[in-house]
Amino acid sequence: MPPRKPLLPESARRTAAWCGVLLLVAGVAAVAVWLCVELKTAVTPVLLALLGTALLGPVHHWLTERRVNRSLAAVLTCTALVAVVGGAGYIVVTAVVDSGDRIVKSLKQAAQWVIDHFDIAGVANTDDLADNAKGLVAKFGASAAGGLLTGLSVLTTLVATAVLALLLTFFFLRDSHRAARLAHRVAPRGSGDLVEAMGRRAFGAVQGFMRGTTLIALIDAVCITVGLLILRVPGAVGLGALVFVGAYIPYLGAFVSGTVAVLVALADRGFVIALWALGVVLAVQLLEGHVLQPVIQSRTVQMHPAAILIALTAGASVAGLLGMLLAVPFCAAVFGVIGELRNGNGNGNGNGGPHGS
Repeated sequence: MPPRKPLLPESARRTAAWCGVLLLVAGVAAVAVWLCVELKTAVTPVLLALLGTALLGPVHHWLTERRVNRSLAAVLTCTALVAVVGGAGYIVVTAVVDSGDRIVKSLKQAAQWVIDHFDIAGVANTDDLADNAKGLVAKFGASAAGGLLTGLSVLTTLVATAVLALLLTFFFLRDSHRAARLAHRVAPRGSGDLVEAMGRRAFGAVQGFMRGTTLIALIDAVCITVGLLILRVPGAVGLGALVFVGAYIPYLGAFVSGTVAVLVALADRGFVIALWALGVVLAVQLLEGHVLQPVIQSRTVQMHPAAILIALTAGASVAGLLGMLLAVPFCAAVFGVIGELRNGNGNGNGNGGPHGS
């Protein structure tokens, strides 16, 4: 009896098989995202703790190499984290509070300058907009007062999340040497080396992103602050703080902070100084794109700008600002895992990844 002829050609069957795989992966990813959103109260501290561990891991490793007890080293590292973050937060908040009124006033003048010089019809002046805003505040004052408890609840949640993330960071640092054994324990039989290699590669990508982004953000903020101080732009320190914070959201953060700096210079110092401020911002961005990122982040996963923008959009749609902050490190980890699989490492030889702390 002659063999039956396949209903579909080989190319169509292969395409259908790949479509089935993609649908399965998309379904699993959708369920995972849904679970993360539903369990965000528990998931958010874990993700923040992983980022903190990635940033502070070398400090803890340096202490343990000098025979400091792992628990004590984790306590010292977390204490340093609280001191640095608290000090930086105090500096940023103080700078923003001190120069916030001047920045808002300058932005208001810049908006009025744009309306007047470009003769934008149908747009009220900024004073009318401010009066309308005050009217809205007075109209909905009762609602705002009623929402005070909601605001306190949000603040309590943020504090609880920060404390839980700090505690998890302590445990992750202290027990980081057990991660490899845990990977072998939970992995299916015979795939422990592969799981360990992928975990090391993913965590290494997140480490590189966090360290590189922090250093680049600091350099950008210092350079732009110095440039604005030289140009005598008001609120230069506050604008520099905005640059530092915005650097953790690639492209979008730099665009927003740079635009604010130029508008403040335009309103307070005139068109020529605004052009100089624009030149400072563009020079710093060119320095970052052509020198800092290739040198500082040369050993991390390099993602295409389109992939970063898609990740930011997806993160914002899922979890707002927090999703934007976490989207790029998550994608860096995913690209690290994909790179490990493509390189064929971790195939049982035990050399799948670098040794961690």
